[in-house]
Formats: sequence, structure tokens, C-alpha cells
Amino acid sequence: MINKSKRLNNVKYEIRGKVLDESKKLENKGIHILKLNIGNPGAFNFSAPKKILNYMKRNLRYSQGYSESKGLEKERIAIKNYYKEKNVNVALNNIYIGNGVSELILISMQALLNKDDEILVPMPDYPLWTAAINLNEGKAVHYICDEDNNWYPNINDIKKKITKNTKGIVIINPNNPTGSLYPDYILKEIINIARNYNLIIFSDEIYDRLLYDNLAHTSIASLSKDIPIITYSGLSKSHMVAGFRVGWMCLSGNTKYFNNYVEGLNLLTSMRLCSNIPAQSIISKCLKDKKSIKKYFNKNGRINKQREYVYKRLNKISGVSVTKPKAAFYIFPKINTKLYNIKSDEEFILSFLKEKHVLLVQGSGFNYNKADHFRLTYLANVKDLKYALDALEDFLNKRKK
Repeated sequence: MINKSKRLNNVKYEIRGKVLDESKKLENKGIHILKLNIGNPGAFNFSAPKKILNYMKRNLRYSQGYSESKGLEKERIAIKNYYKEKNVNVALNNIYIGNGVSELILISMQALLNKDDEILVPMPDYPLWTAAINLNEGKAVHYICDEDNNWYPNINDIKKKITKNTKGIVIINPNNPTGSLYPDYILKEIINIARNYNLIIFSDEIYDRLLYDNLAHTSIASLSKDIPIITYSGLSKSHMVAGFRVGWMCLSGNTKYFNNYVEGLNLLTSMRLCSNIPAQSIISKCLKDKKSIKKYFNKNGRINKQREYVYKRLNKISGVSVTKPKAAFYIFPKINTKLYNIKSDEEFILSFLKEKHVLLVQGSGFNYNKADHFRLTYLANVKDLKYALDALEDFLNKRKK
């Protein structure tokens, strides 16, 4: 018997876990499943701008060799300039392009963690963060994001969870799965904590361009020059190219603290040679294109209309409440579990899938500690969203005590 590594024993990624496996079994029987479990724009008839696709095609002939392990210089310069516009100063040598942000999260944890090192992670979180920490023998310590306060990080809870083993703090802003957008005063509080306890800040900002209601995103790195901060972003969501796998991370702040850590990052990025060149080649063009994504998120934009529909429809279901998202395309509703006799959120999501053939993700899949939430992506058109939420209401009514 060949066994998996023991390091995987505490690693979970429920977005593509047991519930998705059950969905595949139903599909193999010829049953159509409405998949609202994952933010995959291409599956909902979103496409990258034609000029971006054409630019990639023209560059294929020049994309046949390796680049420097950190990425193409021209594209890293574009990233540097992008952050300059956001009032973040990043040295060119501190920018790494990866095969999506996911790869860079894994690399940054692998380069940092020793056994039992602790990283503070939001609850709920994007589960790759917890998985990457556990995979590298660290410990993910989850701090509360307060649903009654727009899902903002609870500063007092963060302070309570710091120990001598704490190495860093993760923020996801804009947040997945809640759609929360953090105000400057919250970011400044987190900076003060990092300063007082000598922590690295890991800031996942992949949704920083997916904003509603004319809101603006503040990169936490723009608020501090002394704290070591790693900022992550990419093109998967903003330009509908999830399958191209292109993301980046930038080191900023007082980088003297990074010197030894950077040796580890350089070693790991060198070992994978480089990220894929065709996807790298479109970064500069995409970052200059500020209109393509906005058309979906403005008042009359498709994704904004879908957000409005889902938010209002969910709040009309008895025993369901939800905070309105300010960014991204996810919503994280709360269910009155006593009213509907729900003891396991996974069992609830599985039963709903089997009966109504709609795929969602249970809240515990985002390391939430109560069985009373689920995540839904509203990339689907309003017709499909109506079907899903009508089905949800009918399903819940049958379970009502």
C-alpha cells in the first residue's frame, strides 16, 4: 500500500471536495448540475476582451523559451507602475509572477514556515490559505470576521490570538467568500498589530478591481513603509482569464526584514523555472485596460444586476439573512439552522444538491466555525439564479420544523 504524505492529513479544500465529487457522480448519470460553487467566469459565458486574446495570439511565437524565474521584465515593470498608481512603492526585483496567485501562496508559505509556526487567517477564509499553512507543518489560527460589522476583521480577536509562534497575518481584501471591502481604519489597525508584534502581512487582493457602487480599494501596502508586506493579485477574475493562470506577488515595506526569506522565495521560484510565458505576456495590456471589468460592475452591469437580484431574493427567504457584498461575485448567506433542523452544513448542501441539482459550498469549507452559512457565486444569469433560489426556498420549506 502506497500512502499519502502525513502532511496532507490536516489539509482540506472543500470547494473541490466531497460535495463536488457527488456532483460529478450525478453528472455521470446524465443529470445537469447548476454549479454555483466556484468563481469560474468562463463557465458562465464571460470572455476576456478580444484585443487581449489577439495580443496573446500574436505573442505566441515569442513565448517558446523560459523567462527569468521572477517573470518577464516588461510585465513586472507594468505591475510596478500599477502599484505606483495605488501609492505602493515596489522594487522591480521584489515582484514575482506566478501560475496564478494559488502557486505563489504555496511558495510563500513553503519558504517561510517551520513546524508549529503560526499564521493568523481570517474566518471565514479562502481555504487555500489554511491548506497551504497546514501543508507546510504550520498552524493556521483563525481570527473572527464580524458579520454584524460588514464582515470586517475583529481587531480584538486578532490580538487575543497572537502567541510567541505567530509569524504573520493574512488579510483577504476584498474578501472571499463574503464580498467585504475593508476601510482604511481597519487596515491601519492591522498594520499597528503587525508593527507591535513584528509580523509579516500577507494581503490577498485578487479582487481589487471588482468593486460596486463606485467604491475604491486601498492596498494595505500603501498605508505603511516600515511593515513587511506581501501583496497578491492577478488577472483571473478582473479580465476573465482564470484558465490562463497568471498572478503576481509584490514585497514592499522595510524589505531588510525580507533578505533571508527572499533567498527561499528565489530558490523555490527558480526550481519551477518560470510561470507560463503566453499568460505573462498580456499583463501590461490588461493593466492598461480599466474599462472591460467596470462594465460588469457599474449600475447597469450584468454582474451588478445579478448581485442585486441575489441579495434581495435571499433576504425574502424565511430564516435566511445576508450582508450585501461590496466587491467580487460571491455572497455568504446565514441560515436559521434551528428553524430548518440543520445540524451539518455539509449534509445540508449535499441533500440540496441531490434533490435540486444545484451545487453550492458549505460555510465550513471556508473554515467557518458554525454550520449556518454557505457560499454562492452569482456569476450565473438571473434566470439560473432565480431557479436556484426558488429551489432553495422550496427545499428549506420542506425541512421547516
